[in-house]
Amino acid sequence: MLVLLHGLAAVIGYLLGAVPVGYLVVWLFKREDVRRYGSGRTGGTNVYRAAGIGAAILTGAGDVLKGMLAVLLARWLVGTVAAEVLAGLAAVVGHNWSVFLGWRGGAGTGTNLGVVAVFSIPVALALGIVLLLAIRIVRYASVASMIVAGLVPIVFLVLAFIYPPFSHYGSYALYGLFSGAVIVLALRPNIARLRNGTERRLNY
Repeated sequence: MLVLLHGLAAVIGYLLGAVPVGYLVVWLFKREDVRRYGSGRTGGTNVYRAAGIGAAILTGAGDVLKGMLAVLLARWLVGTVAAEVLAGLAAVVGHNWSVFLGWRGGAGTGTNLGVVAVFSIPVALALGIVLLLAIRIVRYASVASMIVAGLVPIVFLVLAFIYPPFSHYGSYALYGLFSGAVIVLALRPNIARLRNGTERRLNY
């Protein structure tokens, strides 16, 4: 029964993550398909290109909320750290490869931060600041996303060593390792463009 509940938590997490917030926001704002702009993704960066800062903020908030709800529902339904990790990872996968958009989506950064926020609000806030600073400095959303994705497992691993009785930090570090891999996998086209010098900078 417990195995089935863990599977259910993962399925719910995926479906929550797969809700195409950016697509819906741009459609409501402009009656256009966000995938026709920029990178063709549904995340906040591409929504910013398609419909402006207000739509991007709304999309970012929605993407964060998806990750939070996935973990909170797993906590309520199953009550194990493993279920939280599975649901959170599934939410990031759902965001990046949404069943509702023909297996297309975003890069998962906002949803990743939402998952981390349930694990630890201070860590999520710190990483949110890092994300904004990285975007401001390098002006490549893809690079900022990979920086944050790489920091998640490192931060939780450090916390696991500092607070050994709290073994869930080790599980959260494992989540960060896998979610980071998922995000990098989704950003492979961006990595190729960075190498070629053709990646688009953010203009603001």
